[in-house]
Amino acid sequence: MRRLDLRKAQAARLNTIRDINRQIVLNYVREREPISRAEIARETELQRSTISAIVEDLKSEGLVEEVGEGESTGGRRPTLLKLRAVGPIALGVSITPTCTTIATSDLAGRVIDQEEFLTDPDKTINQVIEIVSDFSARYKGSIEGVGVSLPGLVDPSTGNALYIPYFLWRDLPIAEMISSAAGLPVVIDNDANAVALAELWFGRPEVLDARDFILVLVAEGVGTGIIFDGQVYRGQRGAAGEFGHMVIGRGAPVPCSCGSDDCWEAFSSERAAIARYLKLSRSSANTRVTFIEVVDRALAGEANAKEALVETARQLGVGISNLIIGFSPEAVVVGGEIARAWDLIESALTETIANSVRRGLPSARILPSTLGENPTLRGALSLVLASKFAAAFAA
Repeated sequence: MRRLDLRKAQAARLNTIRDINRQIVLNYVREREPISRAEIARETELQRSTISAIVEDLKSEGLVEEVGEGESTGGRRPTLLKLRAVGPIALGVSITPTCTTIATSDLAGRVIDQEEFLTDPDKTINQVIEIVSDFSARYKGSIEGVGVSLPGLVDPSTGNALYIPYFLWRDLPIAEMISSAAGLPVVIDNDANAVALAELWFGRPEVLDARDFILVLVAEGVGTGIIFDGQVYRGQRGAAGEFGHMVIGRGAPVPCSCGSDDCWEAFSSERAAIARYLKLSRSSANTRVTFIEVVDRALAGEANAKEALVETARQLGVGISNLIIGFSPEAVVVGGEIARAWDLIESALTETIANSVRRGLPSARILPSTLGENPTLRGALSLVLASKFAAAFAA
């Protein structure tokens, strides 16, 4: 039972009940489309007149549309509803240490336009502002907001990037900078939190049905997004989830972004896997290889690439074991490029976890992300899209 926070509590009024019912109907359409008004009424036990009134409002707002007739169950053929996913509604900005991706999407999260460029700490924000402003002008009136995901510590409540170690950005008012230039509301979040939000709203069914899960994002670093009771847990000033810096050993193959050689990130990141691969291959330290290439070579059967990924998965499992013991989530979702090699790493990962989570303690389902090749972009878009489907009272 959740304790009532009197500082934030508001008395329930008629409009609150209407808002709750509206979100229920909209989410039934989103998750089960195409669906009829009668089906929604049966599932929710709301009155047909209430459903019809809500649907008319959603239609007038351009959120749902009628798409033909369904099968009759004895009377008139029902009219089916689906999300009205025509045209862009959200703009997402994914800033990673290597590249920045900016895209528009429709209400269902499908990407419409996309631009990408190499990240330069000194130029990236200006480039983002320029492209976001261009998209805003091109789709004037249809873009409802901008979501920005960043690889570091941010404060969503202020829109400030508190510390982004890869770029040495400190206390940068990114939301205000973009919003004032583009004339759009902007919300920012840590990349792992944003991806966790995308998993919550657009992930696989096993994740959608879980109220408590942890997203582990493996990229240049390792980040975690924590979902408690169906919402992101951010902690004080957005600092929750920095488990990439928990100590799991000594002498990691690469330094962590904080400079240490004992952090989980230093053992389990894409950079760590690349370092292992280069060492196994006896390659020069100057040899350039990307993590995508390591995964491609492993999937093609190259032994050194497979070994590098398997060892990285074992180290990943050590940290995930700690998360399971500490939080007891229903599921842990592993996201990032490494999910593409799931068939190669699953056994090493799950065996490590099984050996580390002590007998008698509950474990968790370990699942690969299904968000695709750019999960942080999906996360950035979700920062805007989720607000369309999440009930205001759940904030």
